[in-house]
Amino acid sequence: MAETELSTEFPKPDGITRWTEVMVSFTAKLGAQGRRVVLVTSGGTKVPLEARAVRFLDNFSSGRRGATSAEAFLAAGYGVLFLYRSRSAFPFAHRFPPQTWLSALRPSGPAQSGRLCLEADEKALPGFAAALQSYQDAAAAGTFLAVEFTTLTEYLHLLQAAAQALNPLGPSAMFYLAAAVSDFYVPVSEMPQHKIPSSGGPLQITMKMVPKMLSPLVKDWAPKAFIISFKLETDPSIVIDRARNALEVYRHQVVVANILESKQSFVVIVTKDSETKLLLSEEEVEKGIEIEEKIVDNLQSQHTAFICDKN
Repeated sequence: MAETELSTEFPKPDGITRWTEVMVSFTAKLGAQGRRVVLVTSGGTKVPLEARAVRFLDNFSSGRRGATSAEAFLAAGYGVLFLYRSRSAFPFAHRFPPQTWLSALRPSGPAQSGRLCLEADEKALPGFAAALQSYQDAAAAGTFLAVEFTTLTEYLHLLQAAAQALNPLGPSAMFYLAAAVSDFYVPVSEMPQHKIPSSGGPLQITMKMVPKMLSPLVKDWAPKAFIISFKLETDPSIVIDRARNALEVYRHQVVVANILESKQSFVVIVTKDSETKLLLSEEEVEKGIEIEEKIVDNLQSQHTAFICDKN
């Protein structure tokens, strides 16, 4: 899909030009350092049903996989461009919802010179100090950039802009497409301008299929990059075939196949020539190890081999 086609089907949102400049600067700086950079997409997309939207089509994605994976990539030395759904899980913060730190944090004294002093019982927020330090280290090093989206249209334009920013890095760029992107949308030209009245009886909506962005990403936007997509199914008997079909159609490098019921403990890394099962043992779960750590470790090795092959 050409840029003009994307803009016609999905009008360019406000702020896209500024974010494009920010992403280009971020990736260029890290590329000049010789650092690998990964785009992690995370969370679900919101599809408005009205132009002045009151109602939306949404999905269940919390963004947990993307957020946890972003942490693992940072630990592995990657620069991380984190394209995430507003209010979805955020790296280093998602394990600490507001109700935990609102109860645990206490003022340690009166504010002085505009500085607020807080303290907390370490047992009430286990791991909080380490997570805070990790985030601040990444921010100080300039290796982490978070870019927020809400709607499907925002996501598509930001994905294209991010791809074009990463393209100059060639094989050192990775795309980790963990976002749960809607398969259906209502074109702007077919949307009601105002709230759909409930007095009209049962609602009938005809939606179009969302164009698959993997095709232009692989062929045009970042053709030399290492690209990973995800395939989530509820039927174990079809997930590997669906993953292999995606590899054949889009010609990218990896599909992470997983089943809804076991996605936090078991995945299969599918490539053209292999299937690698990654499973968390009960002992690993008790130690707090997360499946995303194994996914990122596997993909980092594959990315190294991919770069060597291209060079």
